[in-house]
Amino acid sequence: MAPIKVGDSILDGSLAHFDEKDEMQQVSVHSLAAGKKVVIFGVHSAFTPTCSMKHVPRLIEKSEELKSKGVEEFLLISVNDPFVMKAWKKSYPETKKCEVLSRRVCNRHPCPWYELDLICKVKVGKGSLSFK
Repeated sequence: MAPIKVGDSILDGSLAHFDEKDEMQQVSVHSLAAGKKVVIFGVHSAFTPTCSMKHVPRLIEKSEELKSKGVEEFLLISVNDPFVMKAWKKSYPETKKCEVLSRRVCNRHPCPWYELDLICKVKVGKGSLSFK
């Protein structure tokens, strides 16, 4: 699959998150990105060492620089269920700079623009992971 480029249209899909009232919400990718410049950032899995210690901190570190270039919102997506994503967000106070979303409720399966299936690609199958 070719990488998504600036100006490309992306497939729509449903994502889930907990809102400020702690109620689970289902939202579409298109509704989150409509009329805005957004960064969609996929991580393989919440609470994994690499995602927790490298990927998320790097996004947070670069967030101000990207905002200065017109980015209005950051969408952090993973394959974990919404409850795991909620707990992971609480473990990172810095994630208030981005929307933490679960792709577990995706209404298209597979969701080709943010899914990578490694079961056949590595000897120890890892299953379905988010593209980075």
